[in-house]
Amino acid sequence: MCEANAYLREGDKEELVLEMVDKVVPYEDGLLLEDIYGRRKIIKAKIKELALVDHKIILERD
Repeated sequence: MCEANAYLREGDKEELVLEMVDKVVPYEDGLLLEDIYGRRKIIKAKIKELALVDHKIILERD
């Protein structure tokens, strides 16, 4: 499978936001994340890093 887990980075910590993310869509002043089951989460953050081999999406608050 090609989905990734989304993490919010704050300092040295990474907090899991959503697992098995299938879509990342720009949304108003943040991002809409959708997993493979259709669950959605909107977060006011920007993409800091995509580590696709590691299946990680790293987000950071603006």
